[in-house]
Amino acid sequence: MPTDALRFDDVTVCYGPTPAVHHLSAELPCGSLVALMGPNGAGKSTLLRTILGWHRLTTGSITIGGVPCRKASRRIGYLPQRTAVDWDFPVTVRDVVAMGRYQVLGPFRGFRTEDHAAVDAAITEMGLEWLADRQIAALSGGQQQRTFLARAVASGADIFLLDEPFAGLDPSSSADLVRRLQTWAKAGRLVVTVVHDLDLARRYFPQALLVRASLIAAGPTAEVLNPRNLTRAYGASYASERSMVAVPKPAPAPALGLSLKDPRVKPMARKAAP
Repeated sequence: MPTDALRFDDVTVCYGPTPAVHHLSAELPCGSLVALMGPNGAGKSTLLRTILGWHRLTTGSITIGGVPCRKASRRIGYLPQRTAVDWDFPVTVRDVVAMGRYQVLGPFRGFRTEDHAAVDAAITEMGLEWLADRQIAALSGGQQQRTFLARAVASGADIFLLDEPFAGLDPSSSADLVRRLQTWAKAGRLVVTVVHDLDLARRYFPQALLVRASLIAAGPTAEVLNPRNLTRAYGASYASERSMVAVPKPAPAPALGLSLKDPRVKPMARKAAP
């Protein structure tokens, strides 16, 4: 079983007396492209935020390579839901990408040469060079998503948590995002993405984690999204309608084990011309 993996052991997270996630155990190895799925209110976003340390565990543990998440937070990059972002806040693409370096630098430390280089490299990787000094409010939905992905890349993360990244994207932007996520997984990164579209998950995500507060199934997507599991997650009528769509066989990927804050918004100083 892989040791460098994101592992959940008997994880329970409660809001007051009500469990949002309960007794969930699973293991997601690096190099996987995973669709995190389930109905609204199933605990998907709660699970991501708990990995980030924003919610306290009621029981259980979450580790990365055997290290508690709170001690391995620098390995994690996060893309929030679009509705969680104030797109009118007056910052540029470069400012947003630079926020990815804050978790590396820690408090009260200025940018070093390598931090500027990491920001530039992330902007280039996401194809945002010509937009680097543009306000984020002036970008398209796809460009805004790429900006926040670049922020995660700039942090040096190798585990990416994406909360509904396809929401509001046109087909072209969605296809571009899929290609980038596939490239990251092939490079050995772990990409966990909240996905609502079953067809999208079946076509492009080799692995899936299906939850409804507790774990329903994890593993190869074609096996996880079977009629029985879909009925348990979504209900009989939804499952019967959505499970009949024919899709290509997913590409192979590492198997999933079943053993079982907001960033500081501070504009980045521009580099002086040489």
